[in-house]
Amino acid sequence: MMFKKVAIAAATVAAGIGALVAAPAAQAQDQFVPLLVYRTGQFAPLGIPWADGKQDYIKLVNAKGGINGVKIAYEECETAYDTAKGVECYERLKGKGGGAAGFDPQSTGITFAVTDKAPGDKMPIITTGYGLSQSADGKVFEWNFPLLGNYWTAADSIIQDILKKEKGSLKGKKIALVYHDSPYGKEPIPLLQKRAAKEGFDLTLLPVTAPGVEQKSTWLQIRQQRPDYVLLWSAGVMTPTAVREAQATGYPREKMYAIWWAGSDHDVKDIGAGAKGYNTVTIHNTAEHDKVHDEVKSMVYDKGQGTATDAKELGAMAHTRGMVISMLQVEAIRTAQEKYGKGKVMTSEQVRWGLENLNLTQERLNELGFGKIIRPVKTSCDNHLGTDWSRIAQWDGAKWKVVSDWYQADKSMVEPLVKEYADKYAKEKNVKARTCTP
Repeated sequence: MMFKKVAIAAATVAAGIGALVAAPAAQAQDQFVPLLVYRTGQFAPLGIPWADGKQDYIKLVNAKGGINGVKIAYEECETAYDTAKGVECYERLKGKGGGAAGFDPQSTGITFAVTDKAPGDKMPIITTGYGLSQSADGKVFEWNFPLLGNYWTAADSIIQDILKKEKGSLKGKKIALVYHDSPYGKEPIPLLQKRAAKEGFDLTLLPVTAPGVEQKSTWLQIRQQRPDYVLLWSAGVMTPTAVREAQATGYPREKMYAIWWAGSDHDVKDIGAGAKGYNTVTIHNTAEHDKVHDEVKSMVYDKGQGTATDAKELGAMAHTRGMVISMLQVEAIRTAQEKYGKGKVMTSEQVRWGLENLNLTQERLNELGFGKIIRPVKTSCDNHLGTDWSRIAQWDGAKWKVVSDWYQADKSMVEPLVKEYADKYAKEKNVKARTCTP
């Protein structure tokens, strides 16, 4: 296992992703935030910019003086998207630096594994845009926070966009789901099956064995069956492979819709015009540049302290998403400080309260430099997802362009699924649901 220590002190930060900084362990006045990453393995093309973005935002916060004066110490732990390695990282880092503030496992499989551990450890699990879709139910999943959206809200928004293209009817249409054969890839299936029953379309499920570099048989089936649309639930090397196979078989890229983890710059930039028309759903305003990008450039990269090898990475979708994730964690800590003491290091339980009481208004997002990137979000005791918003972006051959208005998932589709699967989890794990009072 590869570990990268980059505990940040008041004036010292790492320069470049390959640097190993000899820094003291987190001091009592530092807030420790572990960073699980996968800079290696099948999903590395996604994992690297994602990890860079998370780290760059932490560096920016420290450059500004921390969270009400509290600096953030962090340590990367390489998982290679392997669940066993992820659990090892979790166990190794949960008590470090006075106790972790919470974990972004950066993997649905790892999330499944540590969700059972979180209540006993009193450890928040933050899964922005991924994880267990049913963990939106805060009554059952007290320690899980799938902030901004999950795979059910994503799938529903995609179907809404297709419905718009098809003038409100999908009766008799055929939709294929090409998915990574893992817990991650299987997550949207319950929602799509429910949507298929309601809208009258035929759903075909086409699993792809990891890592996803061999898809010829899958695309042969697509060529034979001619689905009207293909939904792609992939990440890393599987994504460009799928786009190239679609190109080779003549499947229209404009009929393809990818989950956000399969809709980053690195997925299509080498294919260029061959990927033109390819769609992705995104939880943030994909192509938008905001104040936070300028601040990271001037306060981190211009000082030689950027995590990515090149400042040109700023603005790339996966990098921006990484910054969004760190921002949400930082704001949860800041929210906790409002209740438990400004300028103090928060415990994991206090951070959990902060995550459950987030209220990022448009004004606050503007202050943070994310006002153009995401919509306001507010969580509560029973709603650990917050407010889901998503848009569709399309690759024009050279760059991503937002091509839809903001969508919100159909509550009549998603909420019954959340309750059904949360209740099932509670019964299987003998979890007593909390009572949430208004």
